[in-house]
This record gives sequence, C-alpha cells and structure tokens, in this order.
Amino acid sequence: MGEVVGAAIVSHVPTIMLPEETRRELNEGNEISLVPGFHRLREEVLDVLKPDTIIVFDTHCATLLEFFIPSHERRSGKFTSEELPRGMSQVPYDMKGSPELAELIAEEVSKQGVRSSTVDDPYLPMHYGTVNVAHYLNRGEEWLSIGVCMTAEADDYLAVGRGIGEAIANSDKRVVLLASGSMSHTFYPLKEILQHESSDPSHIFTPEARAADMERIDWFHEGNHAAVIDTMDEYYAHKPEGRFGHYLMMVGAIGERECKARGRLFSKYENSVGTSQVHIWFDRPENGWTAA
Repeated sequence: MGEVVGAAIVSHVPTIMLPEETRRELNEGNEISLVPGFHRLREEVLDVLKPDTIIVFDTHCATLLEFFIPSHERRSGKFTSEELPRGMSQVPYDMKGSPELAELIAEEVSKQGVRSSTVDDPYLPMHYGTVNVAHYLNRGEEWLSIGVCMTAEADDYLAVGRGIGEAIANSDKRVVLLASGSMSHTFYPLKEILQHESSDPSHIFTPEARAADMERIDWFHEGNHAAVIDTMDEYYAHKPEGRFGHYLMMVGAIGERECKARGRLFSKYENSVGTSQVHIWFDRPENGWTAA
C-alpha cells in the first residue's frame, strides 16, 4: 500500500534560475531565500524521506476540458521559456516517469467525477513550474507533473486531489507532493515592473494581498487547512496563481478540510515583481494527515 510521505508549496519563480550574481543585483546585494531554501528541502527532507515518486502540481501547465496525467517512461530535453528566455534558456531536464501510477491516477480522478486521461505524447511540452523545481530537487526519483485546468473550480481541484490520494494508496509508492506556484499573484504594469524586482515583501502588489497571504501562512503553521479551503472565494480577490489549484489538489490528496499537517517555512515570504513567493513544507503527522 502506498502513502504520501510529505507535501509542500514551493516557488518556481524564474529568478531562481538566474546566476547568483544576477540574483543579488536584482535584490539589493542579497541572495533571495528561495535558492538556499531548495537546498535545505533536498538535504533536510527529501534525502531523509527518500520518496519513490514526486508529483508536481504545475500552475504553468493549463488545460481546458480535462486534467491529463503524463504517462511517459521518461521525459528529457531542454527547456526555453517564451515568457522569460533571459533567465530560462535551454535548461536541461531529465525525469524518470511513473506510467503505472499515472494510469491509476487518471482512473481514480475519473471516479471522482472529473474528466481525466493519460498522455504519453513525446512532444508534450514541459513547463517551468516543473523544470525549475526539478533543477534543484530531482535526484533520480520518478516525477509526475500534473497541471491546472483553466475551467476548474475549487471543488474540482479537491476532487482531483482525492483521486490522487486514492491512487497513491492503491500503489506501492512513497510519494511527495509539491504544489508549484505562487500565493497572491498580480504583476505590476510594464512601466513599473522593473522597480519591484527586490524580494522585499513591501513590493507585493497590494497591502491587502500581502495580509491575505500572511493570514493563510499563519493557518498553514497551525495546520488549519479547513480555514484556507473555506475562505477560497475571499482569497480569489487576490488572484492566487492557478486559482490556487496547486494547493487544493495537494491538500485534497491528504485529507482536505480534515488535514492537520502543520507548515514550516523553508524560505522567507518574498516578492517577485508584485507576486508572492514562499516554500512551505508540511510534515506528515505521526498518526496520519488528519491527526491533530
């Protein structure tokens, strides 16, 4: 029987792919905390847990009519971003897949009433919500990358998560879930955007967005996932990336409102041109994800 052994919200912000010298130039001489945070996550958590499989919920892969699960044996190549080729150009990636788990996920998600299928097309593109994270964390585990759906609502995402949780339980895999994306996510206009590259959270697009993020980070720290789920309509005013689908799928797989996992920061809460960036790790409670 398989199990989810850990979960996290992680940032995939393009800045992490720039050379350290450039990162410091953009950040008043300081290193952004996200990069050392990734190193800590790898060394202090993943190297200890040794998962078989890592599932990334990637907000940069957006579908329209369904959720699809990549079922390749392996995905490798080079990635260049049309959004920011200055920092993400010909980034190599090489990730072992998990075809059997992909098939199980598609089957279980479909049982939840959400249309889902597998895809093994070799030309299916990769996205930097996965590539950037794998750049720091991939050490040869199986990797699956599941995108968001542009027409999905919060209950759809939770249902997808439930299906993923069932599929993992029906497998023989020890799995880590990574919700790859931002919290509040609004960019400054082009005429202003370069004035807000510092990681200082005073540059978050609005004080209200920053306050909403911090309220949810406090709830994560308390293990109060019910509060986060129950206030999604309110939070949508601050435009969380991917309608927070990455988080909702993650928490759907580990108990939804009943999840009691407490979050701990592996980075500071930082700005990137108006958007929020943070790494938050959720340890599996000793008696299970819903144990207080």
